[in-house]
Amino acid sequence: VQLQASGGGTVQAGGSLRLSCAASLDTFSTYVMAWFRQAPGKEREFVASIKWSGGNRTYADAVKGRFTISKDTAINTLYLQMNSLNPDDTAVYYCAAGRSLITSSVSDPIKYHYWGQGTQVTVSS
Repeated sequence: VQLQASGGGTVQAGGSLRLSCAASLDTFSTYVMAWFRQAPGKEREFVASIKWSGGNRTYADAVKGRFTISKDTAINTLYLQMNSLNPDDTAVYYCAAGRSLITSSVSDPIKYHYWGQGTQVTVSS
């Protein structure tokens, strides 16, 4: 099992970035895929999740209307399109995979079995 995140960088406030996560999993259909982020001195926080089979999406309130999580099942890749970025979005972003998660658990990082290495997103004011 392997998750490889990419696409981070530095952008000005109001700008956009798209993160990617190339996934290699045993049985994709049982997984929930998610993005979390962690800013310096803060706990890791949930950003968004999507069920690999079915595509049900969940978003943190802080990113609703600005971020979109999606997947390309043909190439086993997870995406996070981030628009209207602001300095509060600055963090290391991680992709994660969790087997058979129920909807009420998708925002809990402890429930995820596999993690990517993280990609830095910096938003300047």
